[in-house]
Amino acid sequence: MKPCLASLCLLGASLHALSQCTATSCKFYLEGDYSIGGLFDIHYIEDPVYHDRPEVIDCSSQRFSLSNYRRFELMRFSVEEINNSTNLLPNVSLGYELFDHCSDTLSFPEIFKLISVNGLIHPWAKPYKDLSKVIAVVGPFTSTQSLTVAPLFMVNLIPVVSYGSSSSALSDKIKFPSFLRTVHSNRDLIEVIVTIVQHFKWNWVAFLNSDNDYGNDGRDLFIKRIKDTKICLAYTTGLSAKTNYSQVFRNIERDKIYVIIVFAPELAAETLIGSAIQLNITNKVWIAGDSWSLSKRLQKIKRIKTIGTVLGVSQPIVSIPGFSDFLHSSKSHVQCGDDVEGNFCGQVCNCSHWSAEEVLDANPSYTFAVYSAVYAIAHALHRTMQCGAGGCKNLTVYQNKVLEELLKSNFTLLNQTIQFDENGNIKFGFYTVVFWNQSGKAQNVGFYNFHPKADFFINSTKIMWYADGKVPTSLCSSACPEGYVRKQKGLHVCCYNCEICPSGTYVNITENPFKCINCMDTEWSTAGSTSCSLRLVEYIPFTATGAIVIMVGTCVLVGLSLAVSVLFAINYNTPVVRSAGGPMCFLILICLGVCSFSVFFYFGQPTPVSCVLRYFPFILFYTVCLACFVVRSFQIVCIFKMAAKIPKFHSWWMKYHGQWLLIAGAFVTQAVFLISIFYDPPKPYNETSWYPEQIVLFCGINLGAACALILPLLLCCLCFIFSYMGKDLPKNYNEAKAITFCLLLLIFTWIIFVTVFMLYRGKNIQTFNGLAVLSSLYSFLLWYFLPKCYIIIFQPHKNTQQYFQGLIQNYTKTISQ
Repeated sequence: MKPCLASLCLLGASLHALSQCTATSCKFYLEGDYSIGGLFDIHYIEDPVYHDRPEVIDCSSQRFSLSNYRRFELMRFSVEEINNSTNLLPNVSLGYELFDHCSDTLSFPEIFKLISVNGLIHPWAKPYKDLSKVIAVVGPFTSTQSLTVAPLFMVNLIPVVSYGSSSSALSDKIKFPSFLRTVHSNRDLIEVIVTIVQHFKWNWVAFLNSDNDYGNDGRDLFIKRIKDTKICLAYTTGLSAKTNYSQVFRNIERDKIYVIIVFAPELAAETLIGSAIQLNITNKVWIAGDSWSLSKRLQKIKRIKTIGTVLGVSQPIVSIPGFSDFLHSSKSHVQCGDDVEGNFCGQVCNCSHWSAEEVLDANPSYTFAVYSAVYAIAHALHRTMQCGAGGCKNLTVYQNKVLEELLKSNFTLLNQTIQFDENGNIKFGFYTVVFWNQSGKAQNVGFYNFHPKADFFINSTKIMWYADGKVPTSLCSSACPEGYVRKQKGLHVCCYNCEICPSGTYVNITENPFKCINCMDTEWSTAGSTSCSLRLVEYIPFTATGAIVIMVGTCVLVGLSLAVSVLFAINYNTPVVRSAGGPMCFLILICLGVCSFSVFFYFGQPTPVSCVLRYFPFILFYTVCLACFVVRSFQIVCIFKMAAKIPKFHSWWMKYHGQWLLIAGAFVTQAVFLISIFYDPPKPYNETSWYPEQIVLFCGINLGAACALILPLLLCCLCFIFSYMGKDLPKNYNEAKAITFCLLLLIFTWIIFVTVFMLYRGKNIQTFNGLAVLSSLYSFLLWYFLPKCYIIIFQPHKNTQQYFQGLIQNYTKTISQ
């Protein structure tokens, strides 16, 4: 209870003391019809202040900031300029109450002064009554200060226009409905920094931020912004009074980081850069935030050039007309007496020893931000009071009405159109990119425009890099050679090993540098490729020499088959024709002719129909041919051997026409089998495994089609067995020997083809296949039928009944003996 009473007493005493401050000669106060509050941290606390009881800090005892004092003077100048204007707020005087807001936790008396009336803070349940004379507040400067004190102004919707608070959290209009700012938010600043890093292709950076709301917000925004980029955050830490800078730079050197982003206020940056100089940190690229990119005190530090290259993002330097004269005027430097300053609630300036030149030479950042903040409030008040050339109509002003007009701001100030968006953020201005040159000055080398659209430019030729004039690199891993893929090592995608992409794959570093992409079936590539090439499509066209020769040979075979059929038809009743098989000869010749048409489908681009006609007709009708020769071989053995030894079987065979039953059974069995596998017939396919740069068009044979060869192989084996059993028949009537020789040629042909197929890879395998089929057909036509044609034409004396009976009688006598 006692601490609470003490706090209340202290608060009351502070408000009462503040209410008595009416000194008109002091820089901190100006009487006027309407007043603007101002919060400037002319002094700042270097080290955190710990206390065990409520107390108000004496700001004048803390370290002085010339840059902030310059902004303080600029507000005074802005108000004076507005009061001297005949167009803006005519016949209305604008006053101010300024405070040295050096602490976000111990400088609350001035805040209570601004929101109080006669030393009392009235409840806001009574609208438009007992409201503070202060219509708006300019400031505070830092994000932490705004996040701390702004809620106190939000209750009565007193407009707070900050000239330096850039935390993105302040864009939340639910929490901060009357907060506006004339500086870009951290989000915009981070966007510019990331754009610079991407422009120079740096992907391995350190981010050092002040350990407060401003710095932590910038770090969080940076991490979020680079999430989908090639930039990796190699190292980050918060900077505070307890920071071990030696350890910080040891970590940076250990990780081989050459680009350091410093997102911290001017004074924190001074400590960091000073430590870097003392620790002899060299060969770095420093990217400065807008709070210290124009720090002239840092630019004048000895050995500042040894740390490397300093790039910065800054607000544009706008020259304020008349400000220099204001500082030089005797009026602006009238100092309050000690008693006056002492009585004004501890608002002691301690600035009399600073000359006007020194003030003008301080960090010019946020100059236009202060100037535009004051003018935005003045214009809003002008519209709220409905002022015109003859004066103002509405003299009753409420803060929330001023806020409404502030959000509608649309006026021109020093060639800039002042506007705010729905979140209270500025819609005017741009950032400049600066380089600290050898003369110790910040030289403009680029810009980043936000409105009406994003526009970035940087002139790299103006930057004198520490690395012999070349843009330094900051990479965890060097770029992989062309055709190599990245294999990530560790947690960062920027750190990787390089591996070559194997043949048949390629790498596209713009899409995904971490994956070898497989080429399509119609493409190929060598190892280490960045793209795939179309494969050369290979097949045997009808115009190929080999195809023409084989097709001509096929036509000749068909012609010979037709001629043999005619010759056999003419000599049908002769012993040679009847011994060759009689009517079975015509079936064999017809099947050979039909099989020969399959040869034509081995050439040209394969189609589903050609693949079926390439195999099925040949397999089916060649099966019939083999069945016929099996019957012929069996009959030869049966007539000369089994007729005498097994007469009953011979008679049964002759009675029921066993030969035709066997042939029909073979035909039906093969036909049924081929029809059953017709649901998955041979299809065209692209052979891509033989040659990487070629696609050989083939007709694929599935397992079912391959099984269709079982019956022809079985018949071939039976035929060979039966014909071999008849090898000792009469020399001039040895049909078995002829069949055996044909079968040996057939087997030899396919053995050669299978050997070639296993050893050779290429499109000509189809030519060999067609040649093997044609050779299989010729083996029977030439070596079984043509000898008989020769006897019919050139040895007719052997084509008689007496001649054949003599051969049979002589063989019968021989085997009977």
